[in-house]
Amino acid sequence: MSYVSHLNAAQRLRDARPDWDGISPDAVARMRVQNRFPTGLDIARHTARLLREDIAAYDADPACYTQSLGAWHGFIAQQMVIAIKKHFGTTRRRYLYLSGWMVAALRSRFGPLPDQSMHEKTSVPALIEEIYTFLRQADARELGQMFRDLDAARASGDALGAQRLIRAIDAHETHIVPIIADIDAGFGNAEATYLLAKTMIQAGACALQIENQVSDEKQCGHQDGKVTVPHEEFLAKIRACRHAFLELGVEQGVIVARTDSLGAGLTKQIALSHRPGDLGDRYNSYLACDPVTDLAEQEGAVLLVRDGALVKPRRIASNLFEFRPGSGADRCVLDGIAALDHGADLLWIETEKPDVAQIAGMMDRIRAVRPDARLVYNNSPSFNWTLAFRQAVFDEWQAAGRDLSGYARAQLMAPDYDGTALAEEADARIRAFQREGAARAGIFHHLITLPTYHTAALSTDRLVRDYFGAAAMLGYVAAVQRPEIREGVACVRHQAMAGSDIGDDHKTYFAGEAALKAGGALNTMNQFA
Repeated sequence: MSYVSHLNAAQRLRDARPDWDGISPDAVARMRVQNRFPTGLDIARHTARLLREDIAAYDADPACYTQSLGAWHGFIAQQMVIAIKKHFGTTRRRYLYLSGWMVAALRSRFGPLPDQSMHEKTSVPALIEEIYTFLRQADARELGQMFRDLDAARASGDALGAQRLIRAIDAHETHIVPIIADIDAGFGNAEATYLLAKTMIQAGACALQIENQVSDEKQCGHQDGKVTVPHEEFLAKIRACRHAFLELGVEQGVIVARTDSLGAGLTKQIALSHRPGDLGDRYNSYLACDPVTDLAEQEGAVLLVRDGALVKPRRIASNLFEFRPGSGADRCVLDGIAALDHGADLLWIETEKPDVAQIAGMMDRIRAVRPDARLVYNNSPSFNWTLAFRQAVFDEWQAAGRDLSGYARAQLMAPDYDGTALAEEADARIRAFQREGAARAGIFHHLITLPTYHTAALSTDRLVRDYFGAAAMLGYVAAVQRPEIREGVACVRHQAMAGSDIGDDHKTYFAGEAALKAGGALNTMNQFA
């Protein structure tokens, strides 16, 4: 509804209740406009529609790929979206990612934890709710300033300016953007997955990312010791997520099915197979097995028949079964096709390096069966991007016979190589990585899982070095406040960012001329006007 429509509706309500003499229809209209999304389900439905529109746009043109950055606090997410609007004028095709890794490392009551699903599952929906609370506040703050400008235009008799501002208010683009939320391996069985998924959706999540690792032995995708589960267990959790979306009326909700099979050498159990060639049989075909020559020595062992011969799957001391080395890519292809055939919307293949050719090789095989396959890809900080791309260029140039006598391959991370032809070529390839991945490998969405974990550490390190060092107070002023002012970072007026102007507006609505407001002449934030 438009601002004027809200105003007229509030006026009718006010006229019907003479005892509401202290209620201002204009204040009610403004508060409604400043809070377009009263509930998390309103947010989930809105953002799911945006995400589906973006998928359709990508299908029509792979240049329309999408991006996100991971946030571990509502304020961080808010500042990201404010910056997106400031620098690009629109939030379209730019999302937020909620990383289970960062929830474990930064939001658990147990303290910092590794990414092994040991943190409280309730902390995930709590962070989603927190993020959207901050994004709603960003809407209220931005619109509040527009209403203040409207009041000024009206007070000065500028009718045309007032109409222009009303149109701008009605056309305001919300800070509410899609969140792709990490549900890990579901934190338990399919029922536990359903209950957590429902809570996350109620908090506002329109997209859930679930992985095929075992819940109780889950590992970060870039660490060793990963254990996958047979397809039926994973597919049951995908169906649990879909039921949660449908129960809550978020019919356009998106499920991202992640496979960790490329780096997972173990499985929780042997899959149940009903007939040759079914999913269970194909999963088991990748098990590392040894031929059985003497049944008498196999008391209590698990045995399989493979190609008419009896074989024994290799089992390690932790009672897990081994996959054949080198079978990871084949398993990823099977995982991706199975997930899409059973209700997933997008795939995620966790890799050990950023290599478009490697990703495209797997996606081409999946797309040969499912042409609609699209990928979400983790541009992970776990990769040493500089070293990986410099070494890739080195190897390519070496194969082409170029003179590399000025370079030492193992030392290419050294700053001495910055600015060299090899380093510049590597940087150009890093810059083009997302565009090429979208065009060649079916990557619809590029994300960085935990960038703000690193930016917080880096900026804090630099501030500590300068402030406690010789620069003293200049360390803060030169590195933080002065750039904030000159680059137009709204947070320099931290009182307003925290909501003091919104509070002043509300005090006026509630108490009229008796309101004691913070934004008077003595407010030091006026120094930054």
